[in-house]
Amino acid sequence: MQFFPYLCALILRRCCICLFFLASCLGWQGCSHRALDEARQVVAEADSLWHEGKMYGIDEGDSLSLAQAYETLGKYSAFYSFVHRTSSLGTYAHACYHYGRLLREKNDPVAAMQVFIDATHSCTDDLHILGRIYSNMGTLCHLAGEYPLSYEMYERSGDMYLQNGDTLLYYHNLNNMAFEMAEQGKEEETMALLSEIADNCPYKELKRQTYRTKALLYRTMERYEAMLCALDSLYDSETLSSSDIVLKAQAFWNLGEQDSALYYAREVMQLSSASMQDKYNMLYILMNGDSTLTNEVITDYSAQRSDIEIYVLIPSHNKLAVAMEILKQDLNRKPDLRWLYAILATLLLIGSIGGIYIRRKRKQHKLLSQRIESKQCEISEWQANKINQVEQACAALRASDDLQKDLRWKDYDKMCAIVNGQFYLLANKLKLKGTLNETEIRLCILVLLDFSRAEIAHTLPYALNSIGKLKDHTAKALGTTGKNLRAFLLQMIVEG
Repeated sequence: MQFFPYLCALILRRCCICLFFLASCLGWQGCSHRALDEARQVVAEADSLWHEGKMYGIDEGDSLSLAQAYETLGKYSAFYSFVHRTSSLGTYAHACYHYGRLLREKNDPVAAMQVFIDATHSCTDDLHILGRIYSNMGTLCHLAGEYPLSYEMYERSGDMYLQNGDTLLYYHNLNNMAFEMAEQGKEEETMALLSEIADNCPYKELKRQTYRTKALLYRTMERYEAMLCALDSLYDSETLSSSDIVLKAQAFWNLGEQDSALYYAREVMQLSSASMQDKYNMLYILMNGDSTLTNEVITDYSAQRSDIEIYVLIPSHNKLAVAMEILKQDLNRKPDLRWLYAILATLLLIGSIGGIYIRRKRKQHKLLSQRIESKQCEISEWQANKINQVEQACAALRASDDLQKDLRWKDYDKMCAIVNGQFYLLANKLKLKGTLNETEIRLCILVLLDFSRAEIAHTLPYALNSIGKLKDHTAKALGTTGKNLRAFLLQMIVEG
């Protein structure tokens, strides 16, 4: 019964669209031609800068002009391509590419992802630019930690390059795909892709880049000596990128060679090209690997890591998570055939719309109440299932023969990553409170696992007679009591 008022609204909207399209054909052509010419000129300038290795809106040009070109071409290019047989669709895809890259540079991955998605729906036959666009989408997915989705985007990009005959870019994408497999620790799949490059790729420099992918694979598999061999095969030490030096520092750290790890960690901190994530990782080594540091220096390093995490990494991750949701929704969307159903239903049922609409209004309140009640039941059931999953995970960890190994207890960052994965980002939520230190966050994890005071004291380690005070202090910082701390942590998980 709710279909008929919706049907009327849908038909009215379709009529408005038709009138708008007719008006644009008859009354706006002069204005549109001028706007399109200006937009094409901006895109041409952006293409020219791109081929020179520069970016429109950063090195030269006005970012506002590029945004306007993207908007203008999006509105009018499909119509003019159909009527005048121009290349407006290809120009629009180029505008999307340049504007999406600019948005990425300005740290707006959400808007960038939407622009790239618009390009994939532009119906352009410019396979090269589509390959570039899918590659950028793959990079965003990688930064978000969505490695399977990143693999899929790089795979689509590679297909575009292969169809277009861009063999160098195709093999680059194979290496990118292998990189995503390496991130997931899939050795067989990674080596199969790298073997294809080794056997068929004619570009020696690209073959050398595969050593970086191997180094990442070995890091994931905790084969640190092999990781160092791969990095040594990549370049000499003077030409390693900041990310490569980070991998070296991590390899030496995990091998227990702290002096070498500290050397490379300090080198990364001096590089202007090093990312905030790289510096965040290296600060951990500097804090924990140098026994000569004063308390003031350690406190300063800890503050730097905290600032990077709170003000850079977490906001960036949140933006990327939204971008991933936009991409997933687009990948799962179905063709919109409602207009066809609307026309068929109109022909059959137009005579009965009025009476059914009145009946529907009378029942509206009742239906709304039923929906609210049903939704509340669904939410309660979902929360109960979530708590049940958390309790099962807690029970499994309590039964562990080596909890410290399973939780990577000695490595705070890895421990937080495991807790985030099993308990719905609980570690991140506790960090975002901004009131807890590392020891207090560790205590919260043990309280969630329902450990006794003696078990907590043994695991932290901490004096048994001080556990109660530590627990009360931690609970107070979170706005609850020591007695209710575990229930409070469960509620944090459910509400997330």
